Amino acid sequence: MLKLAVYGKGGIGKSTTTSNLAAAFAVMGKKVIQIGCDPKADSTINLLRGKALTPVMNYLKEHEEGVGSLEEIAAEGFGGIICLETGGPTPGLGCAGRGILATFSLLEELDLFGVYQPDVVLYDVLGDVVCGGFAAPIREGYARKVLIVTSGEKMALYAAGNIHTAVKNFEDRGYASVGGIVLNRRDVEGEEEKVKAFAQENHLEILADIPRSREIHHYEEMGMTVVEGDAGLAVSKKYLDLAKRLLSL
Repeated sequence: MLKLAVYGKGGIGKSTTTSNLAAAFAVMGKKVIQIGCDPKADSTINLLRGKALTPVMNYLKEHEEGVGSLEEIAAEGFGGIICLETGGPTPGLGCAGRGILATFSLLEELDLFGVYQPDVVLYDVLGDVVCGGFAAPIREGYARKVLIVTSGEKMALYAAGNIHTAVKNFEDRGYASVGGIVLNRRDVEGEEEKVKAFAQENHLEILADIPRSREIHHYEEMGMTVVEGDAGLAVSKKYLDLAKRLLSL
């Protein structure tokens, strides 16, 4: 089973990357689970034709009796992908990291992996914060590999550096390791050179180079990933190629 956590600076394209990867794995015939670990709870929306999924934390607030079955908090998206969103507290109140930990504990109780027997599990994680609950996928052993999404922008690379440092700290304890980088282009000056320099400095491999694409935005407006919209497009093939590479890690 490939268990992969996708990290990166907020707004860098983690959810687009994760959901297109999930769609690519599904196209390849793999059974996939995608878990959104961001309080915005929008990771899986383009796998569900634009329909927002009720986050686990919201469900728990509204149902004092708790969760009786996985079907109450999960939904099946494109290609049979099982979608979940952890959600978080009301903005300004509470700790979103604790929400992730509570959700993971619940999923263990409900035997998520035993029930669905996935080939691939993807965690889409907020990467500006790598402490507490946001580090749970790498710290608690849920994910075995980490994919860092970055552009050539200064703050994106700064966040990527922080994430890499955090993962290295946990790697010494036998937890997840960084599988590589995805360059999600923003077309800034010297972007390719900057990301290549970062990768070389940190002994990381650039596993995919995703161009800025109107097609991605076009299909997202329709509530789809570009892989679902047209798997034959050049940009879709980038995600399909990345999925193949990740299976070989």
